[in-house]
This record gives sequence, C-alpha cells and structure tokens, in this order.
Amino acid sequence: MAALFDCLGTGGEPVKGKQRGGTSAQAVEPIARRVAEEQGLELVEVAFNREAQGRTLCLYIDKPGGVTLDDCERFHKAVQPLLETVDYDYLEVSSPGVDRPIQTRRDFEKNQGAQVEIRLFAPLDGAKVFQGALSAMDEETVTITLPDGAQKPFPRKAVALVKPVVVFEDEDE
Repeated sequence: MAALFDCLGTGGEPVKGKQRGGTSAQAVEPIARRVAEEQGLELVEVAFNREAQGRTLCLYIDKPGGVTLDDCERFHKAVQPLLETVDYDYLEVSSPGVDRPIQTRRDFEKNQGAQVEIRLFAPLDGAKVFQGALSAMDEETVTITLPDGAQKPFPRKAVALVKPVVVFEDEDE
C-alpha cells in the first residue's frame, strides 16, 4: 500500500491487483487502537475515503503536545503490516489538526473552556455562527459562554459543527 503522511503531504503509487473486499472502519479500529496505545498515542478516528485515485484508509492519531512526522511514520510502519487483509489503495496517517471538529465526549473534555465556533443548520436569533467558551456538551445540548458571560445553549440536532477557534499570534507583537 502507498504511504501518505498528511504531516508532510507526500504519497506513493497505489498497489495494483488487490482483491476488493468490504472491510469497514470498525474492523480496522481495534488493530489501529492497539498499535497507537503501544506507542503512547491516541487513535482519534478511522475513516475510508473514496477518491479518484482509489480508496484511502485514513488513520488520525494524536498525543499531548501534538504528533510529529516521526510519530506518523513510526505508527504507519507498525500498523501497515497488520492491515494486509484490509481493502485500501492508500494508507494515510495524520494528525487530526488543531481545528478538528469537536464531536465526542473526549473532544469536549480536551476543549472545555476553550473558545469555539458553533455553526448551525438554520439561523437562530438571526445568526448561524456563534463564538464563545465551550462550557457544556451532552447528548441533547451544546452550551457556550458568550463574551458577556451569558450561557447560550444550542440543541445538538440544530448544530452542524463545533470546532475550536484557532488564533495565530503575530510574532512581531
């Protein structure tokens, strides 16, 4: 399989002639999670993406302080031989990124109190985008604290996206 490291953005040629099967992300997850844990990493997500050049198996890993290209490469080299029976053309190992959407309880715990942007499917009080500090999140509701200190709850079914607000500081300041 071709190796892709999003951290670097390089790739290889797909392996030709592989038998097509129906391997799912749920089948890959326990294998990838075990390898990640052995390396002191967290497996964040497993996804298959169909692209023009073939089927890409995407494995997103993280660790406190973020992952490096070396982490991605070491994980790829350890997990790839264990995935020989999995149907994919490219294997991509990547960091989830600093602006990865907040979806799980673990994501919430990592981002509680952080500034987030909430995008809604339909306008609420005349707006579809809100920013504030993430204060609560459960199965039914996402709540942020607005700059004036007010709590603003949103029904989960109305929320299209919750993601961290990334602020790049100017080096000249």
